Amino acid sequence: MDFFKLKEKGSNVKTEAIAGFTTFLTMIYIVPVNAGIMSETGMPYEALVTATALMTIIACIFNGLWSNTPIAMSIGMGLNAFFTFTMVKGMGLPWQSALGIVFISGALFLVLSLTKFRIWVIESVPADLRRAISAGIGTFIAFIGLKQMGIIVSSNATLITLGDLTDKSVLLGLFGIISVVAFSAWRLKGAFILAILLTSVVGWIFGIAEAPKGIVSLPASIAPIAFELDILSAFKLTLIPVIITFLITHMFDSLGTISGVGYRAGLFKENSKELQKTLEADAASSTLSAFLGMSTTTSFVESASGVEEGGRTGLTAVVAGICFIITLFLLPLFLAIPSNAIYSVLVTVGILMFSEVANINFKDFAVAVATFLTVLLMPLTYSIANGLAFGFISFVLIKLAKGEFKDLNFGLIFLALISSIIFIFH
Repeated sequence: MDFFKLKEKGSNVKTEAIAGFTTFLTMIYIVPVNAGIMSETGMPYEALVTATALMTIIACIFNGLWSNTPIAMSIGMGLNAFFTFTMVKGMGLPWQSALGIVFISGALFLVLSLTKFRIWVIESVPADLRRAISAGIGTFIAFIGLKQMGIIVSSNATLITLGDLTDKSVLLGLFGIISVVAFSAWRLKGAFILAILLTSVVGWIFGIAEAPKGIVSLPASIAPIAFELDILSAFKLTLIPVIITFLITHMFDSLGTISGVGYRAGLFKENSKELQKTLEADAASSTLSAFLGMSTTTSFVESASGVEEGGRTGLTAVVAGICFIITLFLLPLFLAIPSNAIYSVLVTVGILMFSEVANINFKDFAVAVATFLTVLLMPLTYSIANGLAFGFISFVLIKLAKGEFKDLNFGLIFLALISSIIFIFH
């Protein structure tokens, strides 16, 4: 095991194995959740389950071997919702074209990961705006979760209103939210998957959903979605804002997760070789995910659970990836999980992402306005792109109006101008 430099990192095989299994437990929810979200595009759920598991296995093991860091990777929450509810259902793009956009943004991220561009972007965008983006995505996916569960519904009079809280399915969704929030508050390992399983059992008992007829089966084929991406159809001027949104959001998400988890464990310093190689693995996995019929792959913050258990090397990520092989054979169980058990997790992930607002400096008026517009407009316009655009543009305009030119830089102005394309070519 000298390959992983265990002694040098102050770890051992047992510790890394426990850390990897812990990461797996906290991440296993992504298989049924991602499949449930992306199936809304018309893609077959069974193939999505297999593809999600495969992509997670590949990304985790590849990162572990390539970068030797305990960062696990899978299909990014938020970006999969953007893929489904904005690009496909909102903009009316075929899912094949949406996969083409995933490939292009992933390829761009891979190229940029080999340059200093990523550092330039991070240094250009104030930390408060990055936190606002995270909070905005949180409100967006929580809004989607509440809508899919029927807790909020459309209304001709008020646009949206409270759903029928006497409906059994809606009540099951509320039970799911309470369960996952409680388990998370108690810091239980695998809180998400435990809540999904508990909510599913309740749904089966009360006849809200059909109980599984089996637990294990052979994996479903990914043939219906693999290599179906349409790259040429994604090369349109009107889709430039969407590609840029995917790229920027993925970049911030990856850098935020990797740096947050890595720095906390003292794994690497800024611009270190390990950080660079982890970003490369992240970007390469995203490019591959489009070929398997998946939305963007990214680093998972749940990796922190493995780090807390002592994981310090890539062996942790490799073990986590190997554990995900089990999920390939659990299709009957995943098929029986009620959708409201899935979307309750989406709401909780949104809450956790929204908590970033606690670290934002609202005393700066430009930051306050940009944050408000970002957080408000992502869910209301059903678009991460629109929220990003309003945030960048409003921040720059207010800083210019107040003459606070020292808070601006070329990169921020460039992003604001690019964001304007969203409205010009809407």
